Amino acid sequence: MRHTLPLTPQFYVTAPQPCPYLEGRMERKLFTALQGENAHRLNDSLSAQGFRRSQNVLYRPSCADCAACLSARIDVAAFRPSRSQKRILRRNTGVTRRATSPWATEDQYDLFRRYLDSRHADGGMADMDVFEFAAMIEETPIRSRVIEYAAPDDAALIGVCLTDVLADGVSMVYSFYCPDRSRDGLGNYIILDHIEIARAAGLPYVYLGYWVPGSQKMGYKAKFSGLEVYMGGCWQQMRDPENFEPDNHPLSNDPIAEQVANISLPDMARDRG
Repeated sequence: MRHTLPLTPQFYVTAPQPCPYLEGRMERKLFTALQGENAHRLNDSLSAQGFRRSQNVLYRPSCADCAACLSARIDVAAFRPSRSQKRILRRNTGVTRRATSPWATEDQYDLFRRYLDSRHADGGMADMDVFEFAAMIEETPIRSRVIEYAAPDDAALIGVCLTDVLADGVSMVYSFYCPDRSRDGLGNYIILDHIEIARAAGLPYVYLGYWVPGSQKMGYKAKFSGLEVYMGGCWQQMRDPENFEPDNHPLSNDPIAEQVANISLPDMARDRG
């Protein structure tokens, strides 16, 4: 008997756990598997509806009493670098970029460990070993690239970004960089470079992940002009992040069944013979 994957994605909800961004809050995620020959189409469609990819899973925050986490992207055509961002570009003159297939290396993992130990020693990824790191990089059913950045002086690896190529942009799945070069603003530089990557490819957006008003960890994303956030079922221009209040009302989110019913799915059978 031949077994096939279901044409309609099945959605599930994680158990509540402490929120890593807002103290005293509990987080919950709505997720579905990313698999099969139409994985790229599902990823494109759900990414445009606020979902993010982690290996073979697409997820979106679906907390019971909070809607503060907002998917964020940069409109490349509307972006204009600030003075500080121009300084970052100048400081990193000579940094070289190399795009490779999603394959993990020892140099990447060494940099990843230094980054975590310095910046996120108590985070959820702090205990990730080399095999879990390889899975994060390599387990992708869609078009993904590893973007590596090398120092201008000795060509040492100083930055890495796992990047998905979507129909309407590039999605920065996860980035890390040399913690010893804090003055160079490498985290912001990698975003600035991805804006150039998208522009050169004729893609309109750079997807940044989630922006959480009130969370210092996410504050840097609001400093990019042309920022849009997904809320109320559509993308909206971020006009004044300083005065943006997180939505913590207990009725912020619709029930899970309504959320799933409102998700627009692609025609998963279109490519089937």
